[in-house]
Amino acid sequence: MEVKLSSKRRNQFIDIYSKVEQIVRDSGVKSGECFVFCPHTTAAITINEGVDPDVQDDLLDALERIVPDIEFRHSEGNSDAHLKSSLIGASEVIFFENGKLKLGKWQKIFFCEFDGPRSRRIWVKVTEWT
Repeated sequence: MEVKLSSKRRNQFIDIYSKVEQIVRDSGVKSGECFVFCPHTTAAITINEGVDPDVQDDLLDALERIVPDIEFRHSEGNSDAHLKSSLIGASEVIFFENGKLKLGKWQKIFFCEFDGPRSRRIWVKVTEWT
């Protein structure tokens, strides 16, 4: 299943938890896992706290300090975004039971934009446990 997203800032976390959970529910599968994949080299997928938005801001600020936008060889001017994407990773696997994602109380799933604003997409694959 493909999900389309639009980012509004160069660096942004977008909560995709409800979109992923809806795909799981719509699949009709009761127990299994879903694989969430980002097919972009300047974006990522992560699971982290979703209640306090300061956490996402802190993560983005820390990534800016770890990977500053310095002069890189890559001519597009977005090498920092490629590095951030590699640090965070392109995918997550989430277990579910009875159509509900099995995440911790504070956890959400985020699409991480590092080269926005852009139109993006993610892929979600639901697999049933037998």
